[in-house]
Amino acid sequence: MKTPQGFLAGACCCGIKNNSTKNDTAILYSIVPCQVGAVYTKNSVKADPLLLNKETLKDHAAQAVIINSGNANACAANGMENAIREQKAAADFLDLPSDQVLVASTGVIGVELPVERIEQNIKKIVLEDQIDSAARAIMTTDTVEKTAEVKVMINNTEITLTGLCKGSGMIHPNMGTMLAFIMTDCRIDHHLLQKALLENTQKTFNRVSVDGDTSTNDMCIVLANGLAGNKKIDTENKDFEVFKAALKTVMQSLAIQIAKDGEGASRLITCKVAHAENEDQAETLAKSIVSSSLCKAAMFGHDANWGRVLCAMGYSEAQFDLSKVDVSFASRAGIVNVCSKGKGIEFSEETASSILSEPEIEILVDLNDGKEECVCWGCDLTYDYVKINGDYRT
Repeated sequence: MKTPQGFLAGACCCGIKNNSTKNDTAILYSIVPCQVGAVYTKNSVKADPLLLNKETLKDHAAQAVIINSGNANACAANGMENAIREQKAAADFLDLPSDQVLVASTGVIGVELPVERIEQNIKKIVLEDQIDSAARAIMTTDTVEKTAEVKVMINNTEITLTGLCKGSGMIHPNMGTMLAFIMTDCRIDHHLLQKALLENTQKTFNRVSVDGDTSTNDMCIVLANGLAGNKKIDTENKDFEVFKAALKTVMQSLAIQIAKDGEGASRLITCKVAHAENEDQAETLAKSIVSSSLCKAAMFGHDANWGRVLCAMGYSEAQFDLSKVDVSFASRAGIVNVCSKGKGIEFSEETASSILSEPEIEILVDLNDGKEECVCWGCDLTYDYVKINGDYRT
């Protein structure tokens, strides 16, 4: 996938993990400085790269991001020193001031980052107008790279937004995301860029749950270099709404890809809560359902255990009228109604199992009590999740 105008990307293997031969270090670079929007994990234990970025972005501008996989550089004795060294290594490679470079890390927590390997090998990176090598380099337990692209017209000027992310485990809706980076050639004011990012984060990345864990390193960064040449978006007008919608499309695509590639997952779960009194009520209920280990395990077993759905709704702390609730399961194999007005109804277990055997399934909840709705995404809980995380560090 190509980068937007003025952006380049590349990756190389620095050997951050011993005996690893995969590319583990990536750079995203703009030929001119960018306006930057950023959101970070809500985990109170934050990795040093996040703390460094907050300091770096005091003027809301940057020109590059260096990302390493294989080591989170979180809770390590020399974490901040190593983050600063990684930042400087990228700055020297790109011939930029250090305060124009942001840093992101992902991998094992509490292990010292061998930053000298990045310093020694970063010169092997070849920058090009493609993001694929960078998308692969930032993967940890991900099984596929995750990218998305949208093109829209703003004032007769084509704007491109291109994103890449990584995320498979430690994913829960209390964050920015795992690591996500979006590049755009749109000219837009920083404050509006940040506003669009924050609003869309709540409705995309923050509606995904894989395992209930919120990482120390989660962040989403948007870089806007303005090289498309559109009239600058500096008010909340129609152009801003077009840009915000395009950004949401990219972010939602990446969020769904994260859910689909959850650690050990065999199917994507989409939960839609409809006819709610308000969006917050619908969101709270949908999040609770996709986060429920019992619901996720039932989906893995193709078991239409709708009682677990009601149970997850009940402990969500959202208020609703159980006597009005309908529940269905759906996929490309069909739809089966399993609960009406809060009570069980007869249905074919065979049909339900067939529907839940598809790689993408839906849990549909109708509150029959309003006009608002919300969609959240998750995945099933499989044996492989435990296998992956049982020996992740070693």
